[in-house]
Amino acid sequence: MPSNFRGRRATCAARAAWLGSALVLAPAARAHTPGDPTQTLPEVVISGHYDNAVGTSNAASQGTINSKLLVTRPALRPGEVLEFIPGMIVTQHSGDGKANQYFLRGFNLDHGTDFATFIAGMPVNLPTHAHGHGYTDLNFLIPELIDRIEYRKGPYFAANGDFSSVGSAQIDLRRSLAAGFGQATIGPNGYRRMLAADSLVLGNGGRLLAALELQGADGPWENPQNLRKHNAVLSYSAGTRADGFAVTLMGYQSRWNSTDQVPLRAIESGLIGRFGAIDPTSGGDTSRTSVSGEWRRPLEDGSMKASAYAIRYRLGLYSNFTYALDNPVDGDQFLQRDSRSVFGGQLARVWYSRLGNLPMTTELGLQTRFDRIQVGLFDTVAREVTATTRDDRVRQGSVGFYAENGITWTDWLRTVAGVRVDRLQWQVASNLAANSGSESASQVSPKFSAILGPWHKTEMFLNWGQGFHSNDGRGTTIRVDPSTGDPTPRVTGLARTTGYEIGLRSEPVRGLQSSLAIWRLTIGSELLFVGDAGATEAGRPSQRQGIEWSNRYIAAPWLLFDADLALSQARFTDGDPAGDRVPGSVAKVGSVAVTVRDLAHWSASLQARFLGARPLTEDGAQMAASTTLVNARVGYRVNRQAELSFDLFNLFNRRVNDIEYFYASRLRGEAAPVGDRHVHPAEARALRVTLRLTI
Repeated sequence: MPSNFRGRRATCAARAAWLGSALVLAPAARAHTPGDPTQTLPEVVISGHYDNAVGTSNAASQGTINSKLLVTRPALRPGEVLEFIPGMIVTQHSGDGKANQYFLRGFNLDHGTDFATFIAGMPVNLPTHAHGHGYTDLNFLIPELIDRIEYRKGPYFAANGDFSSVGSAQIDLRRSLAAGFGQATIGPNGYRRMLAADSLVLGNGGRLLAALELQGADGPWENPQNLRKHNAVLSYSAGTRADGFAVTLMGYQSRWNSTDQVPLRAIESGLIGRFGAIDPTSGGDTSRTSVSGEWRRPLEDGSMKASAYAIRYRLGLYSNFTYALDNPVDGDQFLQRDSRSVFGGQLARVWYSRLGNLPMTTELGLQTRFDRIQVGLFDTVAREVTATTRDDRVRQGSVGFYAENGITWTDWLRTVAGVRVDRLQWQVASNLAANSGSESASQVSPKFSAILGPWHKTEMFLNWGQGFHSNDGRGTTIRVDPSTGDPTPRVTGLARTTGYEIGLRSEPVRGLQSSLAIWRLTIGSELLFVGDAGATEAGRPSQRQGIEWSNRYIAAPWLLFDADLALSQARFTDGDPAGDRVPGSVAKVGSVAVTVRDLAHWSASLQARFLGARPLTEDGAQMAASTTLVNARVGYRVNRQAELSFDLFNLFNRRVNDIEYFYASRLRGEAAPVGDRHVHPAEARALRVTLRLTI
């Protein structure tokens, strides 16, 4: 949410942190061109948890997490499945129906900007969104249906376009279940969740999978969030992922009351409790319905793949971050409304061939997307609209073409060179005629990677690439500030990003994989459209750099260890006397996890996650405190059909904050604005119990 403020509203835009790598028990392997059948792939003996053997990726910060690992740890919210990506931190500063806050590679990614997420072949990030450009709401995801998560960091991959400068995640869903199941979860503060899922094989060999989720929760908040969530998935598939297709229908809706971040002075003075609210009428409702299809076919000289999707989305979000700063009588609550239809797809062709005697892989791809958006910002009092700040109809389209070529030059050297061409176009019809218009922007983004090795189960990576950060379409045509009527500058449609990385992946002892990456990312401009104010906000060029160290160790078939550490530095590079610190940029992130599985009837996991201190102001005078949280899970299989699990969140009941900001606000009765920390506390210790029955 607000990382800084302009005039009357808090901006909800920022950036993010880092990702990581993976593990496998695998013998040394020849370097290979991925997908080339003439090469011998390394044997992966990893019990279904990791798929990241030496010789199978193009960067040290690339990897895959499989479903067997995903089920070993508890998740307070669906979006926290992304915390399996090394270095990723997922928090919340509002109600649980709202998109999470993400941190990665020295960035406060806000609600998803610069990290691209895909589920079942569909993009999740929403451009030109009412609340924040790139808004990534994962609450429609049912974690138990995830088959695998493939993640990449940096702008080094030609197939990745908008929102992916920091990284991306492709989330594949299961197409069938070994057995149907039903489960029920209860916890404190009115938490209850029911999930039922099953699959069956049809007479023609196709598979049908269905799942239904119902959830309610009040949370520890003095103003109960009264979350009501309904979720459903229905998919039909045939063949395999390499040679087959899947069609998936998804439907989701929820509503909630929210306790947004609150000023620290209100807590310290006793005006509200630690879990209290200033405006108890804040909250929202949202819905998302989609149909998507994925198809792959192997060919004699390569393969083809295609996907298509259609999404219908709606959000109504009531927020109040400054309380009575602009309107001492009625308060500063506002409504952000977003209603859109999204259509798109992609087509890619891969060829396996030779350059002389050298194995070579070439891929060409075309991606397209069109958003038909109605988006608005309104003043409200207790969720009743009192005035319109701006109301827009936006048509946003994008086309991306990419080409990538990989060549295995020797047993110890292969290269991957690529280029991506993107064109985006915006057409804005605003209630203020001066802010209407059309704009377009294009960019060519080259990429290159070199992979050396393996030598003694060790390989090195050199990665370089350019990408882009797109901006809100309304910012490309704006001329007048809708709140003040003052002239305001327009933003560029695309801002170039450039990334560098040197990495190493090694398996020094059996069962241990360690990855090290040294990286740098520069952004020419971080111009933003401030959804909370309906206007543009001038950003500054920046540079981030860091070191990531990721480790996976299978000590025994029943015992796994994970340890990740990321250090980063974020600085503005324009010499502005205001300071060079990037608000919200996290310098240290770490996690350690121990997992015991299938030990007689028992399984267990213990995870500690560390989020380091970070500046809240450009001069570094205000700093957010570091936080450490520990979660645990214990599972007991009663018999072949029944299993109990106990999830304990915030094991040591730490009084820490999920998020902190520093900005000016005014409470009722205060004579003038007050610059203060605004915090959203992490939830207190909570135990959830789940009973799962297998059909």
